Amino acid sequence: MQTPRFLPVLLAFCMFSTGASGLVNEYVLASITTFILGNSIEQWSMIIASMMLMMGVSGLVQRKMSDKGLLQKFIIVEVLMALLGSFAPLATYAAYGYLEYNFIFIHYFFVLSIGFLIGFEIPLVMRIIEQNNIELRTNLTLVYAMDYIGAFIGAVIWVEYLLMNYPLTEISFIVSGFNFIVAVATCIYFLNLKIISNPTPQIGMLLVSAVILVFGFNYNVDISNLLEQRFYDDTIVYKKTTKYQHLVITQNNSTSDTRLYINGNTQFSSLDEARYHDFLVHPLMEAAPDAQNILVLGGGDGLALREVNKYQDLESITLVDLDPEMINIASTNPYLTALNKDSFSKAKVMTDGLNISDSGSKESIYLTEDNLEGEKPEWVASVEVFNVDADQFLRNSKYDKWDAVIIDLPDPSSIELSKLYSRQFYRSLKRRLTPNAFISIQSTSPYHAKEAYLAIGNTLKSAGFNILPYRQNIPSFGDWGYYLAWTNQETPAQVKQRLSSLNRFQVDSEFITPELLAASFAFGKGELVSESNCVNTIMMPCLLKNYLEKSWLVE
Repeated sequence: MQTPRFLPVLLAFCMFSTGASGLVNEYVLASITTFILGNSIEQWSMIIASMMLMMGVSGLVQRKMSDKGLLQKFIIVEVLMALLGSFAPLATYAAYGYLEYNFIFIHYFFVLSIGFLIGFEIPLVMRIIEQNNIELRTNLTLVYAMDYIGAFIGAVIWVEYLLMNYPLTEISFIVSGFNFIVAVATCIYFLNLKIISNPTPQIGMLLVSAVILVFGFNYNVDISNLLEQRFYDDTIVYKKTTKYQHLVITQNNSTSDTRLYINGNTQFSSLDEARYHDFLVHPLMEAAPDAQNILVLGGGDGLALREVNKYQDLESITLVDLDPEMINIASTNPYLTALNKDSFSKAKVMTDGLNISDSGSKESIYLTEDNLEGEKPEWVASVEVFNVDADQFLRNSKYDKWDAVIIDLPDPSSIELSKLYSRQFYRSLKRRLTPNAFISIQSTSPYHAKEAYLAIGNTLKSAGFNILPYRQNIPSFGDWGYYLAWTNQETPAQVKQRLSSLNRFQVDSEFITPELLAASFAFGKGELVSESNCVNTIMMPCLLKNYLEKSWLVE
């Protein structure tokens, strides 16, 4: 039997396309469960492992399959891949919204089914090639090489393009469209060769599938918005999935409450964020009253920067936040700019993560437009924003050392964030401080996440810092904890006494008072005693374990 013309090329295209789309479909599902459940390493590991498991299972199952109608079976597999892959994110959202405690079963149905179909493709194509007398060496080259190359190209496109430009629900339709194109191309090719004797079922299936996929693609964003709204009490006024995280802003018009969520976790409520940011910024600035150069790690919402901007005698403010889109939203979204007082309006934003070497002296910024004619312009500090990982910034930046550092990072709920609470990170930061510098760190809840809170303090001490723990009730979060840390010879008792003796703050504040600050240093019996004495390191991230397994267990 003579090999049909162009069959090797068609099958190579099939394996390339399905290798790319199948892997990206699994990436989409792993991203969704990470956004919902957190712990990215666990979610990605289990989903990729489940995919590999089902690929192996399907390889065994296909041995029981007859050689009759292999072409039709291949078309069916590709159509099923397209349909399941396209609708999996929407189905997962729906399951989480309506079946919160059982959604994982729906989710893994799609993970396992897609993995099974991916594993079914390769042996099926191998048998089609064998039926058409393509020699073994070419057989292996076509199947394995193109499948692996497709997977690599798919991963690159996912990271560099899709993830940054499309919502996850739309990405699934885009990549699954490749499976549908493969099914259509295969059907047309073999219809032209008159190999498929009764094409009506295949053509009908393709037409119905095309209608379903077009409908889903056109309305996936609307459906996603309806489903996601179930996760939030207030109206969603903005949402975006960036390369790094899923951002949602909600608004309650009756209470004027604006909230920011990252990966489903509350970052702030406008009703009480001033409490949080007052305690994060102003005790630090009183502890280091002569600070001139300020570093803010995190704080991409601009709210901590708003408080720092109140100080008039600073030389420079440097803010480091990984996600450029967070800075863009905080600079342009009317809900956020109203809250942060347009704190980024005078900032120089550098989105090139590698462009963090010293570019020379920092230029002063003069606010002339807000001053009356003839008055001396008001001078404020230069503000520079870097979109780069905080750890990379500290290791590679050539900037001068800082007098005060505000660490306003999310809780250590993932391995990526846990790294920024590690001994190595704090030691790297320590090298960038002036002798009398102080740092303030948001440190999760000393009540709801006691072991995680104490682990942060233990890690700071192991890195050579003196520490002073303090707390404040933030209604949106509950009892919330912070640390002040420094390296000079002043003892914690001396710093505590100095801050407790304040009569007033240098600047006007929304909430904090000297009396509240003095009271914030009080902890009850046993509240600062740890069970685990965890010191968090990159290679031994015990903080992550404490946070995930021992937090928010008492409601």
